[in-house]
Amino acid sequence: MKPMLLVPATFLIAFVVSASRAEEKQTSDAGKKPTSCTPAVKNPERHEQFLKDKEAALKKGPIQLVFIGDSITDAWRSPGSEQNKLFNDRWGKYNPLNLGISGDKTEHVLWRLEHGELDDLAESAKGVVIMIGTNNLGNPPRATPEDTAKGVECIVKTVREKLPHAKVLLLAGFPRGMAPSDPFRAQIKTMNDTIRRLDDGQHVRYLDIGQKFLSDNGTLPKDIMPDALHPNAKGYGIWADAIDAPVKEMMGGGGR
Repeated sequence: MKPMLLVPATFLIAFVVSASRAEEKQTSDAGKKPTSCTPAVKNPERHEQFLKDKEAALKKGPIQLVFIGDSITDAWRSPGSEQNKLFNDRWGKYNPLNLGISGDKTEHVLWRLEHGELDDLAESAKGVVIMIGTNNLGNPPRATPEDTAKGVECIVKTVREKLPHAKVLLLAGFPRGMAPSDPFRAQIKTMNDTIRRLDDGQHVRYLDIGQKFLSDNGTLPKDIMPDALHPNAKGYGIWADAIDAPVKEMMGGGGR
């Protein structure tokens, strides 16, 4: 008969403590917010510039319209571009504030909104146009469509809290990838199918204009989005035409 191996008591105690801590960590992690809904700083310099831009705009008059997003929204302001001229022609009368930053994810937008970018606009802002989420899906570390949708929901909630009198036009994520079979298409569809539920028929309106960018066979034409992600001047024209009426409704306070 072989002798029994005795396990030192200290080893058993250490094992139990380690297992207990692992269980506690797992429980703690399970209760954490999704990454896409946890504010994170990414572009502090651009954020500081936005605060200055806002103050300068307020000296001209009330800021009535706000655009929130990533590079696709950011490019409305490209100096000397056709889309910048279009932006000013269509919406300049509302003294608009563009809060789009290239590369931003939902968590970066949340951080910016929670650090003053919408402050002092509660009385003047009538409309907010939001489109965000494609960077969560495409830029490492990548988020799931469901997690990304949660981040969009948190942004809408934050905007509603800070600008309770403003209407929100929540845009579906634009098509991404040249072919209908591109994996991004399915991810964006899942995200869009989730965030469309944020439309409450009163304060938040969801609008999907993605089909307007696509060919009849579902491909994304290069003469609209050359890199299958960012619109060119023609694409911005399609975007402007598609949201012109909803924006006017928001600004006029009318129904749909």
